[in-house]
Amino acid sequence: QVQVVESGGDSVQTGGSLRLSCTASGLQFDDHSMAWFRQAPGKEREGVACMTWLGGSAVYGDSVKGRFKIFRNNANNTVWLQMNSLKPEDTAMYYCVADREKQRYCKSSGSWRIAGGYWGQGTQVTVSS
Repeated sequence: QVQVVESGGDSVQTGGSLRLSCTASGLQFDDHSMAWFRQAPGKEREGVACMTWLGGSAVYGDSVKGRFKIFRNNANNTVWLQMNSLKPEDTAMYYCVADREKQRYCKSSGSWRIAGGYWGQGTQVTVSS
């Protein structure tokens, strides 16, 4: 059974930084791409960042490019999302996702394929102005 668990959500002020963590178990971690998604109340789910299984490449949503960074350590089954220069519009529930397929790239034709993977329960990030 695959389990994905996020942590690190908090309330911060505009311009602040936060690092989210995610661990995944029940799968061969270094065979699966990992991603972060977010969803704010009344808004559609949004792909934030995704990194391939060995960390060879990463993709980001347009709204977070240059401010957020995803990285992973396969030795301890952990992926992080470093969020800098936070804005109120970054306020959302953040979810970590493990791809169901092995060694598959995160996106295809603009679509976040990993969205059909294993999802965690989410961690809340609130950015106040």
